Amino acid sequence: MIKNYFRIAIRNLWKHKSFTAINSIGLLVAFGASLLLSLTAFHELSYDRFHSQGAHIYQVYFEEHRPGNIETSTTMPVPLTPALQAEFPDLVHTSRYGDFGGATLRVKDKEFHYDVRYVDPGFLSMFSFPLVEGNPQSALNDLGSVVLTQKMAAALFGNENAMGKPVEIKGDDTWKTFTVSGIAKDVPENSSLGFSALTRFENFYGYAAAKDLWDNHTHEVLLQLGGQTSPAAFESKAKSFVHKYYSGHIKQLKIDGGKPDSEGEFFRIRLIPFTEVHFNSTSNFAGASRFYPWLLLLISGFILFIASINFVNLSLGRAFTRSREIGMRKVLGASRGQLLGQFWGEAFIICFISLLLGVLAATWGLPAYKKLFNQSLAGEVLHSPAFIFYSLLGFLAVSLLAGGYPAWVMSAAKTAQSVKGKSAPGKSNKLRNSLMLVQFVVSALLILCTTVVWQQLRYMRTKPLGYNKEQVISIPIGSAIDAERSLQLMRNSLAPLREVVSVTGTDINLGRGRDGSSSTSLMTFEYKGKTVKTNWLRVDFDYLKTLDIPLVTGRDFSPGFGQDTAVVLINEKMAAALGEKNPLDAVLDLENTHLRVAGVVKDYNFKSLHQEIKPLTMMVRKSWPISYLFVKVKPGNTTASMAAIQKVWKQINPKAESEPSFLDENVDKQYRKEARLTQIFTSGAVLTIIISCMGLFAMAVLAMTQRTKEIGVRKVLGASVGNIVTLLSKEFLLLVIISLLIASPIAWYAMNKWLAGFAYRISISWWMFLFTGLLVIIITLATLSFQAIKSALANPVKSLRSE
Repeated sequence: MIKNYFRIAIRNLWKHKSFTAINSIGLLVAFGASLLLSLTAFHELSYDRFHSQGAHIYQVYFEEHRPGNIETSTTMPVPLTPALQAEFPDLVHTSRYGDFGGATLRVKDKEFHYDVRYVDPGFLSMFSFPLVEGNPQSALNDLGSVVLTQKMAAALFGNENAMGKPVEIKGDDTWKTFTVSGIAKDVPENSSLGFSALTRFENFYGYAAAKDLWDNHTHEVLLQLGGQTSPAAFESKAKSFVHKYYSGHIKQLKIDGGKPDSEGEFFRIRLIPFTEVHFNSTSNFAGASRFYPWLLLLISGFILFIASINFVNLSLGRAFTRSREIGMRKVLGASRGQLLGQFWGEAFIICFISLLLGVLAATWGLPAYKKLFNQSLAGEVLHSPAFIFYSLLGFLAVSLLAGGYPAWVMSAAKTAQSVKGKSAPGKSNKLRNSLMLVQFVVSALLILCTTVVWQQLRYMRTKPLGYNKEQVISIPIGSAIDAERSLQLMRNSLAPLREVVSVTGTDINLGRGRDGSSSTSLMTFEYKGKTVKTNWLRVDFDYLKTLDIPLVTGRDFSPGFGQDTAVVLINEKMAAALGEKNPLDAVLDLENTHLRVAGVVKDYNFKSLHQEIKPLTMMVRKSWPISYLFVKVKPGNTTASMAAIQKVWKQINPKAESEPSFLDENVDKQYRKEARLTQIFTSGAVLTIIISCMGLFAMAVLAMTQRTKEIGVRKVLGASVGNIVTLLSKEFLLLVIISLLIASPIAWYAMNKWLAGFAYRISISWWMFLFTGLLVIIITLATLSFQAIKSALANPVKSLRSE
């Protein structure tokens, strides 16, 4: 019997090839797209879940209650971790985590610039980064030991065994020799901590000078609590620790007018669960918003749901063509269960074939998808129980919804009416219209959200930032050459080039360059009885000239004043924080030096538009090394200018690790997440519209087929083609208008929530809703017009003969 049902199902599907094709293609696209989107979502949600002790690992951060706001920071002073270990003996493991932007590793004549991280011995015991060679408990006991990843070991030593071999590392200005004490498996893609080599924290840049300084914050701190200790209990116990080591700072916060928390504390140590750092904006390890993976799952669900709606509508719409078949089966003794099995079996075949083809399509399109959305997916996600369960659940839900409900409705038809061909379970338009309304709501919602996201991204790319990002080339210096020497050599070598306007240096890039770096530096100091916090920027002569930053008052740095190291430039926000009537009268006590304010520059966005402009202090200080060179070129042939500068840079620094880039490119890279979000919204909107249009077209064919005789009668009575096209289209257009009214407030609320994450943002305008409405209406009319006009032009004689 089952074999017979299967044959009948195949025969029916083949008989109605157009509807089978529409359903199959719609489901194929839906399954393929949903698999890719959900794969990315589960990859994001899997971050840092592979550590066996992950539930007990936390990142430390400070919480400061300042006047008017609460500030948080995860960068820590060097002596904090030893003090924690001494005060809290029940801590299982602690480790500092220093990142100096990479270092150069050398073995004989091979040199590589990789991400070397500086940690304490407990790091490998705390985290699940297994060693294929060496002992994790002792691999970092020696100050001269280094642990390499398999990839790094292969790059340095080829097929040789790296264990016990010497490696030279240049993290600052000097080469040091280390011995390989362990080989670790390559770090998984879904890890917030990344490294190619690990060595002891005591080798970190500036360690000796900072080991007793509690106000110099340079690195992250990670700790593992015992199984019986909760984070809340640790934070409560840490209050006495903070009062012991930060009493002076707490006293100053009180003087400044800070508002204490509910427990009366002004300054606290807090913990972030390590499994949450990927989504925690406080952490420097944060890589994404939690909104992002859930958005992907939501869009994948939308796509599957819309494809299922098409299936339901088409199946119900076709029911009237099978009413006699249903009646005859019942007369011949078929039970409702048998009819249910027959019709659901047909749907299951389509769903199963579509799933297989969707998996093949997703596999084939995965490389292009990863490139398009800049994804790096961990292979383990494909085999994770959560992803497999989600995929199977999605398939079962689609097959039951898309096949089960129409089968149940069709099998419930009354026998007498079915035999006469009068039963039309698909003729009631209430359910069909409701489902189509949901389709249009989802499509309109995605189009509206895409419009808002695209406008915000465009705003961020075009908003004046207060400095000139055009025709300015950023060059990462790296560690293969002395930074100050490289600046002087570039100035001398580029001076004869007519296309070069100016050359300067700085320690912090603008935007995100090809070396991938983006950093900041904060300094807190007391000024006339109040605490002032400022961003700290090392610049060189011609910085303002290179970036076209206006000077509000005072003077710029100048070689005419020697090294000009006794003065600073500040921005307008910093001038306001000092509270002086004349900012040029201010003298700042920084780094045990009296620094006079020589000038005030206009505020400019030295960080992304996610953040408001903060106080900024600029200084020329050779003891604080530069990391980037900025070269301003004349407008015109920027490609040739870039080539000329690259040639000179290669001659000066042949071992340069990163390529130069234009600042406008760097600024755009700050908004990769928003650009990726725009692509996802756009792709989701296009897919839902395509699938909706396929269903809309098929429903139009069915609806107009059901009204063939009515159309014939209307034409005989004198109705024009325009009258008939309007009659056939107005029901669908009404659904579109209702869907826009439903989608608009939802989109407005959701996008306002999203825009709240930007300090500088657009306002949601009325034209965005009008644009979406017109676009959806045009798409609907374009989809309906062909079939509506075809039906209106049909010969009324043939129409009146139809049944």
